[in-house]
Amino acid sequence: QLKGYHCNKENFKFTLCIFISLFHFFSYIYLPSSVSAGHLTDLIYTEKELVQSLREYIKAEESKLAAVKSWANKLDALTRVSTSDPEGYLGHPVNAYKLMKRLNTEWTELESLVLQNPSDGFISNISTHRQYFPDEEDATGAAKALMRLQDTYQLDSEAFARGKLPGMHSSALLTVDDCFDMGKTAYNEADYYHAVLWMQQALKQLDAGEEAVVSKVDILDYLSYSVYQMGDLPRAVELTRRLLVIDSSHERAGGNLRYYENLLRKQLSELNQDYEPASEEPIQLGTYSRPKDHLPEREAYEALCRGEGLQMVRRSRLFCRYQDGNRNPHLLLKPIKEEDEWDSPNIVRYLDFLSNEEIEKIKELAKPKLARATVRDPKSGVLTTASYRVSKSAWLEGEEDPIIARVNQRIEDLTGLTVKTAELLQVANYGVGGQYEPHFDFSRKDEPDAFKRLGTGNRVATFLNYMSDVEAGGATVFPDFGAAIWPRKGTAVFWYNLFKSGEGDYRTRHAACPVLVGNKWVSNKWIHERGQEFRRPCGLTEVD
Repeated sequence: QLKGYHCNKENFKFTLCIFISLFHFFSYIYLPSSVSAGHLTDLIYTEKELVQSLREYIKAEESKLAAVKSWANKLDALTRVSTSDPEGYLGHPVNAYKLMKRLNTEWTELESLVLQNPSDGFISNISTHRQYFPDEEDATGAAKALMRLQDTYQLDSEAFARGKLPGMHSSALLTVDDCFDMGKTAYNEADYYHAVLWMQQALKQLDAGEEAVVSKVDILDYLSYSVYQMGDLPRAVELTRRLLVIDSSHERAGGNLRYYENLLRKQLSELNQDYEPASEEPIQLGTYSRPKDHLPEREAYEALCRGEGLQMVRRSRLFCRYQDGNRNPHLLLKPIKEEDEWDSPNIVRYLDFLSNEEIEKIKELAKPKLARATVRDPKSGVLTTASYRVSKSAWLEGEEDPIIARVNQRIEDLTGLTVKTAELLQVANYGVGGQYEPHFDFSRKDEPDAFKRLGTGNRVATFLNYMSDVEAGGATVFPDFGAAIWPRKGTAVFWYNLFKSGEGDYRTRHAACPVLVGNKWVSNKWIHERGQEFRRPCGLTEVD
């Protein structure tokens, strides 16, 4: 061993270190003649080892450089596509998920690769931008968004993996490793239903010959246990046996197999049945029942989002007309086109309510303020985030820009209701998978303090502006009476949440369906009771 120099392959100056070592090595060769030939022979082999070590270092550097170049070429192509139309690119759910995954994991892997030989410029740059990277929670949220879309629109995992979404076919594909990570996200949340679907897809693509970092053993390990959790013992046995054929020393799988087999024998004995091998049919959407959750109208709500179960028969004819706000001076010369969307409860749509200029200005003002959307806690009245509302929102005051004040005034002119006691204009952006599950806009009797802090009474009406078209998904649906209202840029819809008596109209429970493809922008004005006493007088009965 050469003394005084400690070479480390992780050291950026390893090459210099090697050459210094070689220099000192050759100086050691010139030894007194008393040194044996055998010792010189050893030094020759030592020199050979040093040269081999040098070549391995060069090879490692070249390999690392090739890997970095490959990353750069791939990411260069990706960013050229994504920056040409950012909203369009992110409108595809797979692109949105893979962007989250890339920034959360793959860039970190690249950072580790470069860190093997520190590159100050790159590390400084990536460290500066790391504060803007999505974190683990964001990456998990992106995966859950894909699963939400999968459930709502009844799409199998292969549809996502192959980019085959309704109405479009894209090159945005999910690899074996992507599918495995999706399944692992579900598994870590004890969501075995989705874990099975995504692990099965990962296995299917791996069996088809696709290359992957993850091993078949790991996929089968997660899949077999998830299948067991879904109550399918025969298939859990079959998948675990398949794992053990590949890796017979897998201790956990061996223990699991004994447990599954004993449990299955006991089960069959109790039912007095003979053993039947697991179905050879691949696991797919519908193989297992999706677990029930907190939402009683889940099936009806999701069917409406898909355009199924719509009630097309109304109790009266629907009309369209010009609306001048009961001869409001601001609307006399330019009335607004009004269409009936539903007769009871009355829901109307206003066409060309917002101009493109107004929409862009509202979005411009809102973007710097966008934050995770909140809901008002029914008990405390405090705004808080909730899993059933997934969007970004911002609140805009009328004083911020003349356009906001103009839109507020137009809402007042059109509805005949004062907006002085209304909430600020809320702007919301629903990206891929963004949704707001069925909810009421008004507070119910069991939550009397919901709007107490505002001091303006309950939410009497909702005015909702659509500020974008949506390629697929994103409808506003009313499960109680089977209506779906699809976003149309520049239009607005309006309905009353309360009867004239002040009682809540429970039929107005509604939802914002997940955005499947595209980007949904809306703004809304929640109009409150105070100040409406003479504009919308009380009715004589509870349901007037």
